[in-house]
Amino acid sequence: MTIKRVVVTGLGALTPIGNDVASYWNSLAAGVSGAGPITKFDASKFRTQFACELKGVDVTQFIPRQEARKMDAFTHYALIATDEAVRDSGLNLDTIDKNKVGVIWGSGIGGLKSFEDEMIDYAKGDGTPRINPFFIVRMIADSASGQISMRYGFRGTNYVTVSACASTNNAIIDAFNYIRLGRLNMCVVGGSEAAVTRAGIGGFNANRALSERNDSPQTASRPYDKDRDGFVLGEGAGSLILEEYEHAQSRGAKIYAELIGGGMSSDAYHITAPHPDGLGAFLGMQDALADAGIDPTEIDYINTHGTSTPIGDPQELKAIHQLFGEHSFKLNISSTKSMTGHLLGAAGAVEAIACIKALEHQLVPPTINHFTDDDEIDPRFNLTFNTAQERSMTTVMSNAFGFGGHNAIVIFRKLS
Repeated sequence: MTIKRVVVTGLGALTPIGNDVASYWNSLAAGVSGAGPITKFDASKFRTQFACELKGVDVTQFIPRQEARKMDAFTHYALIATDEAVRDSGLNLDTIDKNKVGVIWGSGIGGLKSFEDEMIDYAKGDGTPRINPFFIVRMIADSASGQISMRYGFRGTNYVTVSACASTNNAIIDAFNYIRLGRLNMCVVGGSEAAVTRAGIGGFNANRALSERNDSPQTASRPYDKDRDGFVLGEGAGSLILEEYEHAQSRGAKIYAELIGGGMSSDAYHITAPHPDGLGAFLGMQDALADAGIDPTEIDYINTHGTSTPIGDPQELKAIHQLFGEHSFKLNISSTKSMTGHLLGAAGAVEAIACIKALEHQLVPPTINHFTDDDEIDPRFNLTFNTAQERSMTTVMSNAFGFGGHNAIVIFRKLS
């Protein structure tokens, strides 16, 4: 069997720091924070009262109002980001073989707001189950991939991956395998999340995962800083068009980068905490390098999982040092979650786009909000603090780790 090459030919982003790829990248390069007080509900009684919300999004510009009412916000976000990615790819929907185009999406939670609203309304009643007929289809995570498939008539493989915050990287790896094994010519792949809700904020507050820096939301996400106190919840979506290389060439497609490897592992340790020695992260990155067939010294930049949690950040760096050795101090490393917040199941999608744009512009986006060095972190790491750095890059890695010990890592390279 001939293993085929897989390239990226379209990008779409809907993020707290930009509602399209261009504005998202410009904000990343400039070090803009997307955090601010929560506007979606009254958060005054919550321990965390801020998040990285989307701004100025008019769903009805992309989805007819009657149709939008049948969907949760995470599906709206998926369709909006994919609209940009499909347009960006230059696809001729009348000539491609839609039987060989798949949709593999990622979401850690799915329709949380729909579930929350329906159950609150039910609890307020007299016990009579007056349930919206669209409740289930709004809530279930595979609604996003199904709606994308129906919108464009893509009849290939169609499903959603759920592995908490590793969901989208798992989706990317699955799509990568379908294409390189010849099962698909193309695949829409990405992730979306809409968890800035009472249940989302309250739930993450309850397990002490969120920052509670209410006096300074914009500086609250501070990966690798000594005073980090938890992640900032974000929302949005990222969408990529993956395509078999010769198929892309035959239609004269613009090619952003090549996807050359994906690795997965499990911590097998704790439902929320990473392995104290970073073992799962080490194994996942090692697996990705082996899949790509490259040496660790070929990696130029790692967009880390880097959530700004006290126990997560140092363990990831331990794993990088263990795997990359002295080369770990020659890498650029950054966490773009310092700007976007943590988009949970959609994080891998928007961070893959950040990596691809970094390759395109030869510019490493920063880790903002660094104020105090952490004695647990080796100062020899170049964590790209506060300001973007120009760098010659050929190959980049993006890490995503999720509750449950899920680890998924993808590697992109400039086309050669």
